[in-house]
Amino acid sequence: MKFFLAFLNLAFVMLGGIFAQNSSGTKFTFKYNKGDSYKILSTINENVFVNGQLNHKAEILNRISVTVTEAKGGSGTHEATFMTSENSMGAFGGIFSYGEDYNSVFVRDASGKYSISDEYFMPVVRDVPIFPNKEISPGEKWTYEGHEAHDLRRTFGIMTPYKIPFLAEYQYLGIEKDENGKQFHKFDVKYTLAYKMSSELYDFQIIDVPVETQGFSHQTIFWDFEKGYIDHYNEEFRIVLKTSLGNNFIFEGVAHAEVTEFESTSDDKNLSSVIETLQDLGIKDVSVTRGEKGLTLSIENIQFEPDSDILMASEKAKLNKIAKILNAYPNNDLLITGHTALRGTADSRKQLSEQRAQAVADYLIKNKVRDKYHVFTKGMGGDVPLADNNTEEGRAKNRRVEITIMDK
Repeated sequence: MKFFLAFLNLAFVMLGGIFAQNSSGTKFTFKYNKGDSYKILSTINENVFVNGQLNHKAEILNRISVTVTEAKGGSGTHEATFMTSENSMGAFGGIFSYGEDYNSVFVRDASGKYSISDEYFMPVVRDVPIFPNKEISPGEKWTYEGHEAHDLRRTFGIMTPYKIPFLAEYQYLGIEKDENGKQFHKFDVKYTLAYKMSSELYDFQIIDVPVETQGFSHQTIFWDFEKGYIDHYNEEFRIVLKTSLGNNFIFEGVAHAEVTEFESTSDDKNLSSVIETLQDLGIKDVSVTRGEKGLTLSIENIQFEPDSDILMASEKAKLNKIAKILNAYPNNDLLITGHTALRGTADSRKQLSEQRAQAVADYLIKNKVRDKYHVFTKGMGGDVPLADNNTEEGRAKNRRVEITIMDK
């Protein structure tokens, strides 16, 4: 269910919108430009109840990176990567580990309507928002159908998205200023869920499955006047699942999301710039490479206290210098990946690499290089060696932590 809720609130996946204003109202449409890139980061704080008792609290982070690969007639073709992660140290504190990536390709037209193949399961909520083909004034309301597309492959073996229709109710609330005086167009969006699973999908007598789902979503969307797309949104939600064996699950909470542009780092210019900065700062045992996710700085032979995740003073000094490079890309998230040499068991190597990645992430967060919502960790153990583990020189290269300045 965590996975289900993680993407429930990502309905507004989009880039670009324009509006024409005159005395009678405002006409909102989507408009996309080829090559545009943006990132959506949402956080969800939820309470989970099972049969009337609080089971746990969760803090979930969703990250979506999107590139518009084609734009024509007001529509845009989007290539997107979706990732969700629950806080790795319990609810409301700690570092987020990087989860599994899910790719998607879809087209969104000028009104906001999706066209997407059934081979893709993301995003979950589609056709929200959809704007009417007319000018609208503050206070005006309208409705449009949307739908959710759920991934039930792992749970029930259903190999295409399970689609649930709903009717979304909209109201344009006008222009509102934030605490800095910036103006946004404000929209209220509500919809309810009330559906029953088809008995043809599985045998209710054999396994415990959801048979009835009820709930609601209430979003407040803030549209950026200058940039022409959503800047952020807030949401309240509640979902109730009833199962074939009489169990009752309730998921309720709040969500917040922000949309930001990010700088593409993985090119020759940035690669040369980072290499030059490493040399100027006198940082040793650090190399930089271009990869699928962005530029990666590899800190080889990183020093911790023996068999621990406690950074040595020399490594903290090195990270202070590296922070100057990272601060040059303030809108890009960071992925911290830990690696070990082949010592101990596979499980112990995995755990140690995760702990060391988290130690580096903690240090960067503590020193305000990024906040915890823009730093992710991953432990690879000894699965990705750079050199021969049969030599001390090789093992030193394999004991490393990598910091990726993420493009996607």
